[in-house]
This record gives sequence, C-alpha cells and structure tokens, in this order.
Amino acid sequence: MTPSLPSVFLQIPIAHRALHDISDNRPENSRAAIRAAVAAGYGIEIDLQLTSDNRAMVFHDYDMTRLTGQPGPIRQITADQALDTPLLHADDGIPALDEVLKMVAGKVPLLVELKDQDGAMGPAVGPLEQDAVRALQGYEGPVAVMSFNPHSVAELGRLAPHLPRGIVTGSYQPKVELLPQDVGDHLRGIPDFDRVGASFISHEVKDLARPRVAALKAQGVPILCWTVRSPKQEAEARAIADNVTFEGYLAIHPG
Repeated sequence: MTPSLPSVFLQIPIAHRALHDISDNRPENSRAAIRAAVAAGYGIEIDLQLTSDNRAMVFHDYDMTRLTGQPGPIRQITADQALDTPLLHADDGIPALDEVLKMVAGKVPLLVELKDQDGAMGPAVGPLEQDAVRALQGYEGPVAVMSFNPHSVAELGRLAPHLPRGIVTGSYQPKVELLPQDVGDHLRGIPDFDRVGASFISHEVKDLARPRVAALKAQGVPILCWTVRSPKQEAEARAIADNVTFEGYLAIHPG
C-alpha cells in the first residue's frame, strides 16, 4: 500500500532549498538556511546530489560553479571533498544528508528531492537512492521523498516502501529542461504516477492549470507546487495547490 503524505506537508509552507538569503549569508541548501527554516517553523525542501564515493550531499546543481565558485561536477569529488568545498556567501562547505537530518531532527516537515542522475530521466538510478534511504533509516519526523525521474521514485519505493514518495512535475519546456523532446512530452502528462506508487506531486507553479493536475486533485492526490516567489503568486497557486514551496519572501505561516 502506498504510504500517504503526512498532513503536516499540507499545513506549513515549505521553504525551497531551505530559508535561504545570501544577503544574510544563508545560501540555498546551506546549514544556515536550514537552521533559519527550523527556527521560523517552516517546512524544508532540500536537493540531493551524488559524490564519486556514492554519498548523498545536500546540493542542487550538477556543476559546482554557481554555488561554490569552483567549476566541475559534484559527481566527480568525494563526500569529504564536498564537505571541504566552501559555499559562496557562507563559512562552511556542502552539507551531507546525514548531517542535515540531525539538524532538522523531525522539528519541521522535510521534503527531499533526489536529482536525476541518469541524464535523461532514464533507468540509470540506484546509488543516490540507496544512500538516501540508508541515511533516512530510523529518522523520526515527517519526511517525504520525490524526484523528477519516475525511475528514481520507483527505486525509492522498492528500497523504502514505508516512505511517502512523489513525482516532481512541470511543463517540460525543451529550452528550460534540456531534455530530448520525446522525454519531455512523455513526462508532461504525468503518466507514471500510479506505476511508481506515488502519493503526491509537486508541480511547476506556472503550469498548475494543466488538466492532468486537476484530474489528480479530483482523485484526492495532494498537490504541492514549486517555486512560488511572491504573496500574489502564492494566493493564485493556492486556488489549485494544497501547499506551496516558496523562496524570496516569507510565506504566511498558519501558526
């Protein structure tokens, strides 16, 4: 039986890549951004990338240039090297998932996105999912996992059937996603939802009017969305979505 998304994920706004603000030395997916989100009582969304020694690190990009100033794929360095690679606008390096789990410690909901490691949303998955599940063993607190790659979601279901899992979805514009057109055309319709045992989606906020999203919502599927960047956009998104993943402003907290 597919585990349901805990209701708290629909009640507390989720800080995209944690509560980041480089003007306050809190870059995205950083320890400082995570601490700030916990202190403010927001849910947290983080991203996972894989190192050369198959460790899950909390980092968004495939290439490290934008976030560290050092070029090269994070996939080509070890976890220890990643820990020692300083983030721009921070005094520390790239955090490991293990450390972030200890920091959050169930205080707020944690939404974990595994970045596609296949390169074209294909079946070359496994190591990132395995290390994420290893780290999450015994974690106490509201947590859910998700990925754009349905193969990754299916693998997460195989490795950890008790974890709520979802698909990150969107409009799949070819110039934005840089995927083969046939892949984008396939994924745009969210055809794998039932096959992979997903219990929710997180959909692109500008594409929430898509009929497939409405159909899933009518079935009772929780609809999260990404990435909301203003109170106005949040109000519009909430007409369809059950909750928002936000950045660049402070979403209204029900508490």
